[in-house]
Amino acid sequence: VQLVESGGGSVQSGRTLRLSCAASVYTYGNHCMGWVRQAPGKELEGIATMNVYGTKTYADSVKHRSTISKDNANNTIYLQMNSLKPEDTAMYYCAADPGYPCGTNYRIFRYWGQGTQVTVSS
Repeated sequence: VQLVESGGGSVQSGRTLRLSCAASVYTYGNHCMGWVRQAPGKELEGIATMNVYGTKTYADSVKHRSTISKDNANNTIYLQMNSLKPEDTAMYYCAADPGYPCGTNYRIFRYWGQGTQVTVSS
């Protein structure tokens, strides 16, 4: 299982970022896919997931300003985050799991990418 994130960087508060996760074909089609982040000194936080049927869930911390989506042609999962805040500063991980249920509890994920750093300045 391969998960490769990209798209992180340093941005100012209020801006938008789109993170990408390229997944191996097997993972993409049969797994719960999600995004998990870890802010400095804090616990891992599952923030967005999509199950095999396309049903999406979001953590309250990012709901209404984030969108998880997929590109079937390229086996890629995206996370677009709008109105970024300094508290969004974290390492963002793409994660996957073949099991059920699919939700924002980060403990369900068996497979993880290496992460991409997002830094938001005020």
